[in-house]
Amino acid sequence: MGAMLKAVWKYRGFVLGLVRRELESRYTRSLLGSIWLVLQPLVTIFIYTVVFSQVMRARLPGVQDSWAYGIYLCAGVLPWGYFSEIITRSQTMFLERADLLKKVLFPRSLLPVSLLLSATVNTAILLGIFLVFLALVGRWPGVVLVGVPVLLVLQAAFALGLGVLLGTINIFFRDIGQFVGIVIQFWFWFTPIVYPLSIVPQWLQTHMAWNPMFPLISGYQAIFVQYAWPAWGSLAWVAVLSVSLLVLGWQVFRRLSGEMVDEL
Repeated sequence: MGAMLKAVWKYRGFVLGLVRRELESRYTRSLLGSIWLVLQPLVTIFIYTVVFSQVMRARLPGVQDSWAYGIYLCAGVLPWGYFSEIITRSQTMFLERADLLKKVLFPRSLLPVSLLLSATVNTAILLGIFLVFLALVGRWPGVVLVGVPVLLVLQAAFALGLGVLLGTINIFFRDIGQFVGIVIQFWFWFTPIVYPLSIVPQWLQTHMAWNPMFPLISGYQAIFVQYAWPAWGSLAWVAVLSVSLLVLGWQVFRRLSGEMVDEL
């Protein structure tokens, strides 16, 4: 891991160039260009908050606040999108950059780093717009917002470790990418994002406790909906798992990187 951090710093200009091209490629040949970076998140947050809370009048059980369900949705969907983007894009990041890997000499570990940074920029824009909305409707969480960066770092470590591991294996076994897409869909619904945990049967709640995304998403929801600190104790095993996945993913990637180009 230390070698990877040194490579990131040494090739920081190259990494920033990859991130910029990644972001620009999403809106190539579009009339509004980079405006979509703000417009799409703005529409997403508008739908989840105004439409669900004010138009459809969806409510959280036992909560009278008319904005609560929309905020609850955003608090779950936005970080889930961050996780999903990293995992999904990790499956094809080496395949999509095959020409670059074959023609340019650079540390291959920079590709997952640039992917992580690109996803982080998108999520930062989303959270920034969400925070502006919370301020406008008088739902500012207060000092507990300090917990958000901690959750993001923990979530990024978990997603990057898992993404690098699966992305590396996918080069040699292409079915992995298809399988992960299916798992992500089930994983989303197995995490209390669009529904409150209170409506889930007790026996299923016990199984949900083994879902690493459950305490992470619950942490965001605690901050934005309840104005409370995340349950840090429940995140301890997620932190251990995230570090373990980072180490495992890096080791597998480093061991197979020599054969990677031949398989692309």
